[in-house]
Amino acid sequence: MKFTSIEICAGAGGQAIGLEEAGFEHLALVEIEPLACQTLNKNRPHWNVIESDIKNFSSTEYNGIDLLAGGVPCPPFSIAGKQLGHLDERDLFPEALRLAKQCNPKVIMLENVRGLLDIKFKEYRRQILNELYEMGYQCDWRLVNASDFGVSQLRPRAILIALKKKYFDYFEWPVKNEDPPITVGELLYEEMGSLGWENVDNWKLIANKIAPTLVGGSKKHGGADLGPTRAKQAWATLGVDGGGLANQPPVNGFNAMPKLTLKMTALVQGFPKDWKFVGKKTPAYRQVGNAFPPPVASAIGISIKKALEKYEQTASKRKRIKSQPA
Repeated sequence: MKFTSIEICAGAGGQAIGLEEAGFEHLALVEIEPLACQTLNKNRPHWNVIESDIKNFSSTEYNGIDLLAGGVPCPPFSIAGKQLGHLDERDLFPEALRLAKQCNPKVIMLENVRGLLDIKFKEYRRQILNELYEMGYQCDWRLVNASDFGVSQLRPRAILIALKKKYFDYFEWPVKNEDPPITVGELLYEEMGSLGWENVDNWKLIANKIAPTLVGGSKKHGGADLGPTRAKQAWATLGVDGGGLANQPPVNGFNAMPKLTLKMTALVQGFPKDWKFVGKKTPAYRQVGNAFPPPVASAIGISIKKALEKYEQTASKRKRIKSQPA
């Protein structure tokens, strides 16, 4: 069966890659940032990428689509910010609900930071769920760790799943991987040693855990570094200098703590090795750091697809039984 989707706040394509792997055909990907749109077009020229503020986007022509997905902006709920929630002008949950009303999807999947699940946003979450319920959906909100699905960093995220009531009983959250993700050293060994660095084997032994959550940074603060002081300290225990990004992997004679390259951060985030990012180092890294890890999107996408398939199979079976002569 073929399943279709539209995605809002698509960014550099982390969620879109995962949903594509899960079997969804993207009819439209809406993104406001020009460089992120160029990244999407560079890697998937056949995708319908729409460069637009979602406030100016209408989903009416996609009425009855299988899935509406997106990672609405995190700053209104992030503990790194002021956590203004619905009072923050960057809160796009109302726009996501407007688009859902317009296109009436079978399933909605929205991703955000774990801060959204804090007690202070309990009433706001209730308002969102009530509105979705009035639209005919049953919902579940869950904290999902990327490391449970093969990504070499913890990266907890709040995932909202809403399915039309007739599909909801067929949905099951994906089961965590039995095996833990590989360490940062194992993940980045080939790339870190690609220019012949003689200390790469020793570094691999130091980088023997998964990474702290990769921080993308905002337009207002900082450049291409790996996060605030606590994050940099965590990276240092893995033998990584989190104070910025390197233009290339270390070469022979390099004796300091190495920095990650843009490609390495993308691998930590779960992007395919061949995924290219458009833009200079800082804006390109922002695309990486703000992305939804593709393996997580794939796992949830597969669960959504299975729910739709199970419903259709059950409905078809009931129809055959009903049509049989008494």
